Amino acid sequence: MKEYSQIPEAKMAPTRTDLDDILATVFAQSRIESITPLDSAYKDRGDGAIFVLPARHAARLVDPFLGHLGQALERYDQTRLASAPRIRLRASVHVGPLTPPEHRGDAAVDACRLVDSDAVRDALAAAMDHGALLAAAVSDAVFRRTVRAGRTPALTERQFLKATARVDGKPGFEETCWLFVPGLVPSVISAYLARSGDAAPREPLDSAAQQAAKGREAKERKSSVRQKGKASGKARLVQVGGDYITGQEQS
Repeated sequence: MKEYSQIPEAKMAPTRTDLDDILATVFAQSRIESITPLDSAYKDRGDGAIFVLPARHAARLVDPFLGHLGQALERYDQTRLASAPRIRLRASVHVGPLTPPEHRGDAAVDACRLVDSDAVRDALAAAMDHGALLAAAVSDAVFRRTVRAGRTPALTERQFLKATARVDGKPGFEETCWLFVPGLVPSVISAYLARSGDAAPREPLDSAAQQAAKGREAKERKSSVRQKGKASGKARLVQVGGDYITGQEQS
């Protein structure tokens, strides 16, 4: 959660309870099960949480989970008391082997670093400036196995921005990720990343690809206009903060 440490102490526990209730509802709505049966699978980070899930849920954690979560956050924001803190989330989805029963391993560490990366922080800044409440970083491994593999019916590659995730104080960490903000086209997010240099370098395009790219950009501009109109109606889709996978059930 953004600025969780700035919430008055008396409101920290109720706010976390509200977030936990949102997540429980969205997991059920997305038909994602086997969350708690794994020993020590749920790790509380205070301002967030890590969920360890079987790898078979990877695609559903991207779609429909992100869409349902975004809508749930917006409903909460519209109905919360004026004195209740806003809930704005950075999130990541990653896949990799972990060692039970504590589910330790590099996959969990990297998932946390994706959440803490400058890239997803910039994406959340873009989200907040445009009325969204969540920014998600999907690791390259998850992206290839889900979005690029065609396992996310409502989300396509054009809705994600390729970026480089880096974390201050962690010089050894530099990973490709794919950013997603509900209701925003990648070109809007890219402007925020350009200021910090986290945008991934673009590969050169041949003339045919350049023409195709221009056509996509024109469509995105039209879509952006439509999305701004939708923004007043609070219609969006999104993802959650920290989803990691056990190696035994990977496929």
